[in-house]
Amino acid sequence: MAKVVPVVLSGGSGTRLWPVSREGHPKPFMLLPDGQSLLSRAYERAAALASAGELLTVTNRDYYFLSRDEFAKRKNGSLTARFVLEPQGRNTAPAVAIAALCVAQAHGEDATILVMAADHLIQKPAAFDQAAARAVEMAARGDLLTFGIAPDRPETGFGYIETGEATGIADVFRVRRFVEKPDQERAKAFLKQGTFLWNSGMFCFQAGAVLRELAQHAPDVLEAAKACWSAAQGKRAEGDFVDLPAELFSRAPNVSIDVAVMEKSARVAVVRSDIGWSDVGSWEAVSRLLNADAAGNRTSGDTLVIDAADNFIMSEDRLVAALGVSNLLVVDTPDALLVAAKDRAQDVKRVVEALKSKGHETFRFHRTVARPWGTYTTLEEGPRFKIKRIVVKPGASLSLQMHHHRSEHWVVVKGTAKVTNNERESLVYTDQSTYIPSGNRHRLENPGKVELVLIEVQSGDYVGEDDIVRLQDKYGRS
Repeated sequence: MAKVVPVVLSGGSGTRLWPVSREGHPKPFMLLPDGQSLLSRAYERAAALASAGELLTVTNRDYYFLSRDEFAKRKNGSLTARFVLEPQGRNTAPAVAIAALCVAQAHGEDATILVMAADHLIQKPAAFDQAAARAVEMAARGDLLTFGIAPDRPETGFGYIETGEATGIADVFRVRRFVEKPDQERAKAFLKQGTFLWNSGMFCFQAGAVLRELAQHAPDVLEAAKACWSAAQGKRAEGDFVDLPAELFSRAPNVSIDVAVMEKSARVAVVRSDIGWSDVGSWEAVSRLLNADAAGNRTSGDTLVIDAADNFIMSEDRLVAALGVSNLLVVDTPDALLVAAKDRAQDVKRVVEALKSKGHETFRFHRTVARPWGTYTTLEEGPRFKIKRIVVKPGASLSLQMHHHRSEHWVVVKGTAKVTNNERESLVYTDQSTYIPSGNRHRLENPGKVELVLIEVQSGDYVGEDDIVRLQDKYGRS
């Protein structure tokens, strides 16, 4: 039996889920009400289906360490991970092409690729396993499979697939046509007709089959992918990732695998699936994951509603009270608050566009920012100063670095810090502090087995994050 290699595509920014999803910490890393991230859930689904013992993630190079941490949380400890790192997003066709080249090289062209999105939610895992098994069976015939979701409402936010004749495999049909997002009237007609499915954006095919179809229908995508893959082999770092060259990858056409291949190929079939699927693409979709009270309010976190109806309210760390309001989206985070009409959920991305145009940092980062070594949280900032809470993982270290415009004072509140300050190394214990003058080469390490937590006070003419000169870095950022 051919090997199955799950491929997780993790490149979306999730702008409609601001302020929780941001450029530096996008939708796949959002925590669901059960405390798991969407990406962690995707890895668990993939682990159950990976007969090749390997899982491949295609993601932006900025998300490599976050993705690796999520993979480490999986329940299947025997599975290994490989990462293909994109320097920028070029849509799904180049990502799938490079994944197919990677899988074909490692496991042969007969290996089956199961393409999954990092930011989808599937609430019926057993049904998904059955649908995937049918897709793998059909893919063994050389066909390209997509997963269609049985619709339960007239949805205008998804593309549709019209099913054709049966294939002889349960719930697998030939694809008659793909349809772009319809208006409300057409969506109602599709639901009534019963032969239309939502296009989920998940796929299954043999590596060789999709490469042949790319060669026929999108040769420019395939040639760009081959050039990137070949060049990446020459500069491949030791470890679990392949870093794609930025200049070559920028030449890849920015096109989806649907448009490039699936809508053109004569070998496309669809698995009709009832798997509890959601693309979690907007706050409206997130709200459907929560139970409503008698007045139709759906809430998460510390909330209070009085004489309010049909609202979605989410709070991360403080009380949000709603009085006498209706049909609102309210999403509160430590540094940004969204208040919107519920019927404008699809337009939240316009807020992100406006923040980008103004250069406002809240489109990019949260108050707490993840780094390969841990996290930092900005507690307060003003002219010529900034105060942070820094958490360093056991055994981790920041880069050897220096600052031109600021000095730093570190106070350890938990654990033990190993500090390099120019030529001097010292251990700083709980309730102790140390001072790093501007211009000094310095490094912070956690030599212990528990988290290191400290308060950092920066002062100087400029305290921006770009005043960092990395001299050495174990994470390859210098």
